[in-house]
Amino acid sequence: MTDRALYIAMTGASTSLKTQASVSHNLANANTVGFQATLAGSTATPVKGNGHASRVAAASQTFGVSDTHGAILNTGNTLDVALNQDRWLTVQDAQGNPAYTRAGNLAMNANGLLTSNGRPVLGADGAPLTVPPYQSMDIASDGTISIVPQGQPANTIAEAGRLGVVQARTAELVRGDDGLMRPANGQPPAPAAGDSLTPGAVENSNVEATSMLVQMIQTARAFEMQVRVLQSVDENARSANSLLGSR
Repeated sequence: MTDRALYIAMTGASTSLKTQASVSHNLANANTVGFQATLAGSTATPVKGNGHASRVAAASQTFGVSDTHGAILNTGNTLDVALNQDRWLTVQDAQGNPAYTRAGNLAMNANGLLTSNGRPVLGADGAPLTVPPYQSMDIASDGTISIVPQGQPANTIAEAGRLGVVQARTAELVRGDDGLMRPANGQPPAPAAGDSLTPGAVENSNVEATSMLVQMIQTARAFEMQVRVLQSVDENARSANSLLGSR
């Protein structure tokens, strides 16, 4: 009975620490554009091995990311786009493969390459999207980029490309260590059709700071309780050994 209580309390304390790490990560990204909160918790897992199936451990588990839509903030910035529900912007990861994000606070380097958090944005053709020199630029709700080329009259409008936007439910994607989303089944999502974004705006993080703070306090209290159980079991074992040794 003693070892069972120790094991349950130990795995519970370890799980609480991992859950606390996920909560802290969410809080740290409460102001990150397009961030979606990690859903983490604990589950009861039977301990496998020799003997009777009488041991149950607490195991940390990530249930995915929240698909709640973040608040839309109108910025008026030409390069900002807020993705609609179940729409994802295609970017190029460090290995040169396509990955997906909702961070629509785009930037442009000196060569006209569009980036999202430093990663090249891919166009509808799958290639990094580069915009030629322009006087003015506009991004339509379907991701089409229109410009007035530099040195041309204002009525000279040219299409400079189209943002690579795909359609997929959040549950169909998994988040990697780099924060980018990828299809769980390995199959590329279908291109999005029609209106896919709101230009001149960004989607704020969907993390609810108040809720995360409450969860952090609850997790800390659970950890303290589990540590107290460990201490109590240890004291009981010492007392039992003392009684046995006095005979």
